[in-house]
Amino acid sequence: MHSDARPLDDAIAAYLRSVELERGASPHTVRAYRGDLATLAEFVERRGAEPDPALLDLELLREWVWAQNEAGLGAATLARRTSTVRGFTAWLARTGRAPADAGARLRAPRPGRHLPRVLSRAQVDELFEQLAARASGHDPAALRDLAIIELLYASALRVSELVGLDLADIDDERRTVRVLGKGAKERVVPFGLPAHRALLAYRERGRPALAVGATGATGRDALLLGARGSRLSTRAVYQLVARLLVDLPGSGPAGPHAFRHTAATHLLDGGADLRAVQELLGHASLGTTQIYTHVSADRLAAAYLTAHPRA
Repeated sequence: MHSDARPLDDAIAAYLRSVELERGASPHTVRAYRGDLATLAEFVERRGAEPDPALLDLELLREWVWAQNEAGLGAATLARRTSTVRGFTAWLARTGRAPADAGARLRAPRPGRHLPRVLSRAQVDELFEQLAARASGHDPAALRDLAIIELLYASALRVSELVGLDLADIDDERRTVRVLGKGAKERVVPFGLPAHRALLAYRERGRPALAVGATGATGRDALLLGARGSRLSTRAVYQLVARLLVDLPGSGPAGPHAFRHTAATHLLDGGADLRAVQELLGHASLGTTQIYTHVSADRLAAAYLTAHPRA
């Protein structure tokens, strides 16, 4: 492994030196940190992701947690490894090696709980009924929120992809959206009629009202606008989803990724081809998409045990 080709390994080595020299950590602690971060570096390599600390993001880190959890790691070990990675990403941001702290919201799953979180179809229907009822009064923010959740679920977008959308990225005729994903890779994904209707209503009645409060040019081309007319932040989307999911039963993170997980699982439940789902999600590796086959199988087993008279 050549250090000039593996900036992630270089960053890990520098972080371990910092832990040892600046914080006075014991050799035992440094060894534990080294082992914890090695699992992350190995995961990044297996995943085919760029081994660059500046490109680590919350989604990749959550996939790493999921993989560790599925490997049967004990709760204490998983909590320690998650804590180590949070310390590492905070140091990356603090020292300018990364643009932001990717692991700030990273959490280990509680004992007995599994990632990813998948909503049932009934829960999805209930959420859309609530959002549609709010949007029926033509409140600009309510129209926007309905369009947000419709797109997250219809096109299985990452939150960063969602907030990065421009008006020109929506093709109404084909009902597709052009997405700039990880590694600046572009893909075109479809959305259905409900999402199309929500997008039309938002652009016709919601976005113009939000754009009135614009204080600069930051939201000029953006599809989704915040209250001041600037491009909507990922934080605002996280807050919206957290409010929507807070009272719903289910385990796993209550963030925008829940809708991506849910869309992928519902597609596979409905018979979609795994390769097609991989393309929709923009996964570089089919192995990452296969997470959802396990989720679908677990859901099938649970339904069987609940419903079959001879289960």
